[in-house]
Amino acid sequence: MSNIDSKELKEKLFTNRKCGWENVSDEEFKDIFKYADEYMYYLNASKTEKEIVQNSKEILIKNGYVDISEKETLNPGDKVFYVNRGRCLYAAVIGTDALENGFKVVAAHCDSPRIDLKQNPIYEDNGLGLLKTHYYGGIKKYQWTNIPLSIHGTIVKPNGEKVNICIGEDDNDPIFTISDLLPHLAAEQMERKLKDGVQGEELNVLAGSIPYDCDECSDKVKLNILKILNEKYEIKEVDFISSEIELVPAFKAKSTGFDYSMVAGYGQDDKVCCYAGLRAILDTNSPRKTALCVITDKEEVGFNGVTGMYSRIFDTFVLELLEKTGNMKPSSLDKSFANSQALSADVDAAYNPNFAYAFEKHNTAYLGKGMSLVKYTGSRGKSGASEAPAEFIAELRKIFDEAKAKYQACELGRVDKGGGGTIALTLANRGMDVLDLGVPVMGMHSPYEITSKFDIYQAYKGYRAFFNN
Repeated sequence: MSNIDSKELKEKLFTNRKCGWENVSDEEFKDIFKYADEYMYYLNASKTEKEIVQNSKEILIKNGYVDISEKETLNPGDKVFYVNRGRCLYAAVIGTDALENGFKVVAAHCDSPRIDLKQNPIYEDNGLGLLKTHYYGGIKKYQWTNIPLSIHGTIVKPNGEKVNICIGEDDNDPIFTISDLLPHLAAEQMERKLKDGVQGEELNVLAGSIPYDCDECSDKVKLNILKILNEKYEIKEVDFISSEIELVPAFKAKSTGFDYSMVAGYGQDDKVCCYAGLRAILDTNSPRKTALCVITDKEEVGFNGVTGMYSRIFDTFVLELLEKTGNMKPSSLDKSFANSQALSADVDAAYNPNFAYAFEKHNTAYLGKGMSLVKYTGSRGKSGASEAPAEFIAELRKIFDEAKAKYQACELGRVDKGGGGTIALTLANRGMDVLDLGVPVMGMHSPYEITSKFDIYQAYKGYRAFFNN
């Protein structure tokens, strides 16, 4: 029998899965809470993809970034950005190494599950004005009833005029809600399966109840609502056809728990990684490899569309970087992708003790134990996964260990119980080594998600170390 001390041996050989808070210095503790306060401010000001992009753009400009169109040539240290249709953003710091030799990407998505208005949304039913909706992304529909909702979005008129709308965030604004059926009359509804407890066509939003003062006209409540909208925004019903109007929870992001250790807020999937990537590139000034922060759209519905990560607009941005740094060879774009490394900055499911059966405890993420490092996503037999090479993961482990950025290896739930996909495969398909690295989230895709302040700070540290290594 070996007489090596078992405690020392376990310390040496076992994976460290301790709570991250246990070894935090007083200085880092203050840094964590300061960062979390700034993140919550950003989250409250940025509930939709357009708001995320606009606010991120303003932050970049304040920190010396310029639109890439303003630059004829690019040199090491230059900081540029490009906004794609107001819904996604690419930012870059030019490195000292030739771009053809590869760059480093941290890519997060700014869209979150929500409720969208239909093209012809306003109608009246027995004295109530309502709005027809279509949900966006994977939601539990029953979670979106009887909660305060705010309206965000843009209406574009045929003459090109844009009307921005935000109602329900200010304390003096009205809010909106989707009314569920009371328990006393819900016997039939309660027999439905949980996923059908509230159905898609039942997600109709209460919008008003005062009729327009006229004796002979019909749809008086609808008419009064349209009158109010016309007086305030100079719009008509037909203008909703060319609009993008979203309903999101009117809740504010707030600290959670007696110890203030967590953040509760809407849309942390994946705005928590958007903010960490943005902050990380702001702290990247003279990298060896060019650093790219990507804030993309449409992840929750399959990465498609002109603002999704499948879009060739990203390739166009990289091609412009190549051209303006003097890389004009026809093969430069493909070579630069093949030599690049990327972090798919997306969240993972945090262990929830109320539903322990859904998790495999040895390979799940836990709140307060660091970034979630996910080697592969997908479902069932890794279907739809982009599996990171072991060599790339080993390189990242070294970077994170040296930066003291705590991480935990995990995957999303039990085998054959679920799964999910990220934009990792869209980056891998371009030829990059890519790993999913994000933040554990409890209650993912709900109107009020939970993260640990410790974890969100570790993500920022990890992305910063990746860019600057």
